[in-house]
Amino acid sequence: MENFLRDKDVWIVGSVCLVASFLWRQFWSLFTHKRKRDKSTGSTSVHTEFKEKDGVEKPKVCLKGLKSQKKKKPPDVADAVQADLEEVQKLNQQNAELSHGNTESVASAAELLDLIRDEQEPQVEKEREKEKEVLKAVEEKEEDKDFLAEFKLDKRVEAQREISKEEEKEKIEKTEELSVPEVPPLLTPPCEISESSAVYQESSEENVDLTGSAKRRVTDENLEKDDLKKSRVEERSEEVEKSEEEEKPEVDSAEVGPEEPEEEIKEGEPTAEEYTIDCSPPPPAPFEHRVVTSKTHQIATYYTINRDEVLGGGRFGMVHKCVEKSSGLTLAAKIIKTRSQKEKEVVKSEIEVMNQLNHANLIQLYAAYESRYDITLIMEYVEGGELFDRIIDENYKLTELDTVLFIRQITEGLQYMHKMYILHLDLKPENILCVSRETNKIKIIDFGLARRYKPREKLRVNFGTPEFLAPEVINYEFVSFPTDMWSLGVITYMLLSSLSPFLGDDDNETLNNILECKWSFEEAEFADISDEAKDFITRLLVKSKSWRMSASQSLKHPWLSDRALHYRLHQKKNKCHSTRAPVPES
Repeated sequence: MENFLRDKDVWIVGSVCLVASFLWRQFWSLFTHKRKRDKSTGSTSVHTEFKEKDGVEKPKVCLKGLKSQKKKKPPDVADAVQADLEEVQKLNQQNAELSHGNTESVASAAELLDLIRDEQEPQVEKEREKEKEVLKAVEEKEEDKDFLAEFKLDKRVEAQREISKEEEKEKIEKTEELSVPEVPPLLTPPCEISESSAVYQESSEENVDLTGSAKRRVTDENLEKDDLKKSRVEERSEEVEKSEEEEKPEVDSAEVGPEEPEEEIKEGEPTAEEYTIDCSPPPPAPFEHRVVTSKTHQIATYYTINRDEVLGGGRFGMVHKCVEKSSGLTLAAKIIKTRSQKEKEVVKSEIEVMNQLNHANLIQLYAAYESRYDITLIMEYVEGGELFDRIIDENYKLTELDTVLFIRQITEGLQYMHKMYILHLDLKPENILCVSRETNKIKIIDFGLARRYKPREKLRVNFGTPEFLAPEVINYEFVSFPTDMWSLGVITYMLLSSLSPFLGDDDNETLNNILECKWSFEEAEFADISDEAKDFITRLLVKSKSWRMSASQSLKHPWLSDRALHYRLHQKKNKCHSTRAPVPES
């Protein structure tokens, strides 16, 4: 019996220990769960979430959050556990009295523990939900504050817009009262006022300013000025179109005259005191531009060269008139003697230069044939003769206006060559041909001394005609585009006076005169020459090449571009400025 009681006591004690350990585990899990929840949703999280922009905490919001958490704190779990333990002890005593009720006591204890769990879990969930609601309420309050601030700003903006609209309406009414009687009804239809007011209102609504009405007044005035300017421009354009339509005469297609006067009117419509010179280019070559290579075929099989008719000549050889057998085209054959390989290379470089030049004022190359002792260049045929012949011709009346036409065309040809980075380096009246004896159209020829300009490769030359050489050529210095412009100045001087500015008794004296830059307008031949022509020469015959006019600048000079000056020169066109020309008959 005693052994039985001992085993029973051991059994009871063991069961009590098991229940106590189970309760202790439950209590510890609840305690740790609460600590974790406090860490995740406690006061520190509230403080970090609700901070101002500058990093300073908001004490009021944080205190409210803490108070709400303290008020809604769940009941103490430890007290409840102690009460449960007392009840368990009582039950254990009863079980000691009734040995067969041990299993029931354990079951009842387990049921009690389950009840405690079921009661505590909804409380924890409710607490979590309440905390979330608190956080949402705080966030909503902040959003409400921002919304109220924006709402107030919107109200202010709308109020200011209404005020600006009222002011604009008053100003528009005033402008209508002032402007409507002054403007004639034909030029300003009533729809323009409404359109301008609509544009005005739209621009004012876009440019709302919160600082005051001073800026609005400035923008209003500027908009009114812009509207007035636009209306005036439209009125002027309508008047111009009407006047042009009235001025156009109704002419039948059969009665249409030559096109030249119409082109002059389109180019500038000169007034009574202006004169437009004929700036049209000379007739082009009778064939398209070609890229030529020298051939070794017999030239006689393709061309008939009239060796008795000489068109020109010089140190290179002779130029003859020729005809192509297949087409009957009249051309010019320039026969160049080439006894050495070096001379052949010089002629081939001339061919390469001419292949790159495609301009109406530059002679065009048609073909090239190479033999053992010469190379023949077949070129465009020009029958007007050399410009030098007109300078020395006593029967030709060369006026200053004619000189303007000649120099302008030469300058246009040089401008094209310089754009192609090619220097002529032998520009003189003998190398300028007239297209015909009736017109003043010219073409530049003889590119035997022409060189391609390469900025990195400094070019020096020691050739040319002494009268037209630039100082840098004589000093064997680097040559460039201004070298050709010096020669243009010399040609201009000669055309206006039929005198050479630097010509001496021999070549040495001529070269010294060039180096000293000795020239003047003291001769009697310049008595009637215009000041613009003298200024044109003065800007070209400059010893320092960097100070000379370029081809583009020369074309803009008044002597070549001023129509009023050309009108004055046209009025005295019968007066010849060459001493070798005859005096006009009375």
